[in-house]
Amino acid sequence: MISDILAETADKMSKSVDALKEDFATVRTGRANPALFQKIMVEYYGTPTPLAQLGSLQNPEARTIIITPYDKGALKEIERAIVNFPNLGATPTNDGNIIRVTMPELTEERRKEYVKIVRAKSEDGRVAIRNVRRKGIADLEALKEVGEDEISRAEKEIEAITKKHIDAVDEAFKKKEAELLEV
Repeated sequence: MISDILAETADKMSKSVDALKEDFATVRTGRANPALFQKIMVEYYGTPTPLAQLGSLQNPEARTIIITPYDKGALKEIERAIVNFPNLGATPTNDGNIIRVTMPELTEERRKEYVKIVRAKSEDGRVAIRNVRRKGIADLEALKEVGEDEISRAEKEIEAITKKHIDAVDEAFKKKEAELLEV
């Protein structure tokens, strides 16, 4: 029973770290990356649809992404979704067949803004991990058929697991911050 709680807690914390890393990929650095467009939702026939499902994304140059929609009728909606997406700062051009998105050069001020965004996202990740820890400890304390010593030992193990995952969040943040501030 205790091992199940510990395994579930570690699994949920790992998923939180993975989700945070995916979220970090959506914050742009100096070069264009198709991952920046993963969270863009396009209004397609009245349904919000992820951009990646509506077309192929290619990265021919460092600061350019080419979107080739599967349905040419979606060009205007894709273009509108890119323009309205917050913190992207990209300007799409539509030639009737493809959409070419050129990412502007990042200024020092904009880089620092992105670092603040990443810092906030990493804090959200830490909070998610702490919430998993809190639930794991509550689940342990709810066990009736286990002795206090075993519960205490398991709580210490949860603390160690938590520290390991918080350190992973901090490491991911430092890596992304260095990537953002790199000129």
